[in-house]
Amino acid sequence: MSVVMNSAVTEQRKKIHPHKFTMWVAIASIIMMFAGLTSAYIVKRDQPGWTSFTMPMLFWYSTAVLVVSSLTIQLSLKYFKERAMLKYRRMLTVTFLLGILFIVMQILGFKQLWNTGIQLNGSGAGQFMYIIFGLHAIHVLGGVITLLVLFLKGMSRSTIKSYNAVPIEVASTYWHFVDILWVYLFIFFIWIH
Repeated sequence: MSVVMNSAVTEQRKKIHPHKFTMWVAIASIIMMFAGLTSAYIVKRDQPGWTSFTMPMLFWYSTAVLVVSSLTIQLSLKYFKERAMLKYRRMLTVTFLLGILFIVMQILGFKQLWNTGIQLNGSGAGQFMYIIFGLHAIHVLGGVITLLVLFLKGMSRSTIKSYNAVPIEVASTYWHFVDILWVYLFIFFIWIH
């Protein structure tokens, strides 16, 4: 009987958790959306009347903030798996605050662009950047909300006893994804610009 039970447990471990599968499907969809937008940018940039812009320094700083947040979310996952709940909560809080800081820096960077005359009207790189970076910021905001929910659940006594790592694993993977996506978009706009 134990051989059958071990076989069933081994088979179950090989399967991907439904939440992780759903997250990977969502990530694939997001990749397709941003691939389409950046491809449209490449096609449109050779049209007459195209205007360029200078990347605000705040976007460089926000990139560093997001890269550091990838480290803190990974530490958070590590501490959760070690059942070091105080360290887990601290790193989750730091990641949350870094996510908020990233969004604030993006808003301020776009404000700088707006004040230099790069606005949503007309034709040019700035208009694409507002759309593409804005969509990315919305995805980061979704991640920040997820981090807040995880933090609140981590404060609950009943959740601490279960130690189900799937939610933090899903959130961590998603957070790394939005970080990598941002780095790609940032390099894309600097290089292709």
